Amino acid sequence: MTKVELIFIPLAAAGHIVSAVELAKLLIDRDERLSITVIPIKFPFSNISNYTHSIPSSRIRFIDLPINELDPSLDFNEYFATMIKNSKHIVKETVSKLISQSSESSHDHQGEAFPKLGGFVLDMVCTAMIDVANEFGVPSYIFFASGAAALGLFFYMQDLHDEQGIDIAQFENSDAELAVPSLVNPVPASALPSSFFQKDMLQVLLTLTRKFRETKGIIVNTFSELEPYALKSLADGRIPPVFPVGPILNLKGNGQDGLNNNSSKFKEIMQWLDDQPPSSVVFLCFGSMGSFDVEQVKEIASALENSGHRFLWSLRKPPPKGKMESPTDYSDPRDALPDGFLDRTADVGRVIGWAPQVDVLAHPSVGGFVSHCGWNSTLESIRCGVPIAAWPIYAEQQLNAFHLVVELGLGVEIKLGYRKDERHKPPIVNASDIERGIRSLMDRNDQRIKLLDEMSKYSKEALEDGGSSYNTMGCLIQKIMDNIR
Repeated sequence: MTKVELIFIPLAAAGHIVSAVELAKLLIDRDERLSITVIPIKFPFSNISNYTHSIPSSRIRFIDLPINELDPSLDFNEYFATMIKNSKHIVKETVSKLISQSSESSHDHQGEAFPKLGGFVLDMVCTAMIDVANEFGVPSYIFFASGAAALGLFFYMQDLHDEQGIDIAQFENSDAELAVPSLVNPVPASALPSSFFQKDMLQVLLTLTRKFRETKGIIVNTFSELEPYALKSLADGRIPPVFPVGPILNLKGNGQDGLNNNSSKFKEIMQWLDDQPPSSVVFLCFGSMGSFDVEQVKEIASALENSGHRFLWSLRKPPPKGKMESPTDYSDPRDALPDGFLDRTADVGRVIGWAPQVDVLAHPSVGGFVSHCGWNSTLESIRCGVPIAAWPIYAEQQLNAFHLVVELGLGVEIKLGYRKDERHKPPIVNASDIERGIRSLMDRNDQRIKLLDEMSKYSKEALEDGGSSYNTMGCLIQKIMDNIR
């Protein structure tokens, strides 16, 4: 039996590494010939222990690289590009050592052959590592942690720039609508990621997309029942084969959200939810990097109070201006909330810090989710059958929000065009608009709930034996095996 080792290189950010680790688990569970070495690319503030400490198999191992200590005065785009570039030689050295160790001991103490290097599975932003894989003479595969519609947007924007010579910056702040092939409806410019409007970052994204074309396949965290139109548009033979193998989620928690299931905070949250009526609670959570200034926090608080709905709010404190750090919990949330808010809403709501999101969404008392529409959060809400009120913040979240609300009819809008980036201070979304979105979210719209229940069912069936993603995973493994030299 030929044993095969894959090198996974994810970005150590929650929206990337969580699904990458789950993909690794799915692969080794599916085929006993496979083993995986995960080499995360880390920011100085990365904390990946929550995502890596409970791996159930000896066939997945993690190798920690030195953290990139770069000039903190660099803007994010420069910092990120330099970080990836500087990691190439360290990854090469690390993989060389692994190969050397295997060749020195061609068999283990039980006489079984050590694995053969079968390829690199690279995060969507780590395409520079394709050059490293090429040096070892093995193929590369991209793991695209977002959906097929977003992948289609990347290729469409590259085509506009490279083939049609269109200046993408012209769409910023315009009323233009784009005929993106991976979406049925015309896409307003306001739904495009901010990065496409930033000259330096645009070049980074174009370079990434061009490199996607050099791989043997693109693994996408989606399933065919959710994005049939987008997946069909990507099967035109102009790009490497696309493998929808999702929804790839960690539904067990296991402390992934930073709260151990036995912690007092976790128990307090779940006990409070246990005491609420079914589908009565609106849950507000904006991801690992989501936070708002105090002025916006007060508008959210006012909307919640005026709506009268029960709520569980994951409130995070923004990092200091100019600091490349993650948001943190408030030592006292009263520092950001309106005077008396916690007292007035004590019977109907809870303000917490970092939330055990999967466990909360799966709880029967939760009836709606005010979300930034990160792709992992979107898939979790669909899996749990909880409708979303879309409030995107950065990255491709505006497109995800558009896709969820306009294309799929599975959510409602709070502010689809909202965006936070280094160049612009976002406008304040007023309490009346937020309240309107919350009321619409918690209105048990029969058609929306029916669609969501149906998609939730499909999301579970996709990964079961004979399901669409299960079958695609088999095709992916076969391709990996066929490409071994």
